[in-house]
Amino acid sequence: METVRRIEPSEYILSVLSPQERLEVTLRIAQETFKGSPLRLEDIEAAVKRVRRKIHGTKKKTKGSR
Repeated sequence: METVRRIEPSEYILSVLSPQERLEVTLRIAQETFKGSPLRLEDIEAAVKRVRRKIHGTKKKTKGSR
């Protein structure tokens, strides 16, 4: 008995695009999403840091290391 995996349309669409096309599509979606938004660069950078910390965890720096 074969198991059939259901593929989401968005997964298929992204899989057939080249990495450059994926980047362009992502930037276009972000541009349209945040059009007219009062977001500043600092807001975006803070959000990126929060997501990275959540994904990778926080690392404590020791006093002697640089």
